[in-house]
Amino acid sequence: MAEDAFTEHRPLLFTIAYEMLGSAADAEDVLQESYLRWSAVDPDTVEHPRAYLVRVVTRQALNHLRAVRARREEYVGTWLPEPIRTAPDAGEDVVLAESVSMAMMLVLETLNPSERAVFVLHDVFGYTHGEIADSIGKAEVTVRQIAHRARRHVQARRRRFEPASDAKQEVVQRFLRAAATGEVQGLMDLLAPDVVAISDGGGKVVAARKPVVGADDVARFVLGVLRTTSTTRTRVEPATYNGMPAARFLTDGALDWLVAFEIHDGSITGIYGVRNPDKLHRADAVRTLDRGEHQPWKP
Repeated sequence: MAEDAFTEHRPLLFTIAYEMLGSAADAEDVLQESYLRWSAVDPDTVEHPRAYLVRVVTRQALNHLRAVRARREEYVGTWLPEPIRTAPDAGEDVVLAESVSMAMMLVLETLNPSERAVFVLHDVFGYTHGEIADSIGKAEVTVRQIAHRARRHVQARRRRFEPASDAKQEVVQRFLRAAATGEVQGLMDLLAPDVVAISDGGGKVVAARKPVVGADDVARFVLGVLRTTSTTRTRVEPATYNGMPAARFLTDGALDWLVAFEIHDGSITGIYGVRNPDKLHRADAVRTLDRGEHQPWKP
């Protein structure tokens, strides 16, 4: 049945769409559109359903990405990807965990739609240039050129990545304890000198409009945020989002802040705070991600 085939490959299809779009909501829209197209096809005439579905989802995601790019250029403040809750063992596939990390998703946002599609399909999911050419409607030689250009762009901007672990979650807990008690030095001890804090309120709630850089400024920024947004009714829960250790700030049971942490060698190098309510109302669902059977390209 068509529905069975789509359900079987849904984690892979969602992962591709999310990495191309940076939005779980947009990825779900793409999957819905793709399912409607798939349901109109006689599955008995499709020799390789997964390849067919990947091609449909890729084309739909490309169309969607081109449509939303102008909207994102007008975004109020700094744009962050819509966070997705991942299982604690998401870091076991390091390539997949890095590909959905906040830092990598921000790098992917700087690619044009074709570059992003080619990089995601080739370098993350391991599809050949020929397979990608068929999916995006371009000649294989053109796809090779796009892949080279995109890879060079990403390599120049990608940050060192370490997936979530118990040790990193402990760093986050120490950071939150220091923040709760107002210990500036305690925060400074856990922050890398060049740490960057990025907030996304979407112009709908209070958040920093620009990245905050440097341990001293970030420590004071964090304490200021907690003073103005936390109450006795605020509860903090540990979690894993986008393959990264994270903390959920709930006030009266409602998710108010979601903060993901980038940690290297025991020091926090990046803090990504999402407060835009449009990006939080789906943040409770744990997403199953999948790269399929292809082996990834190794740099």
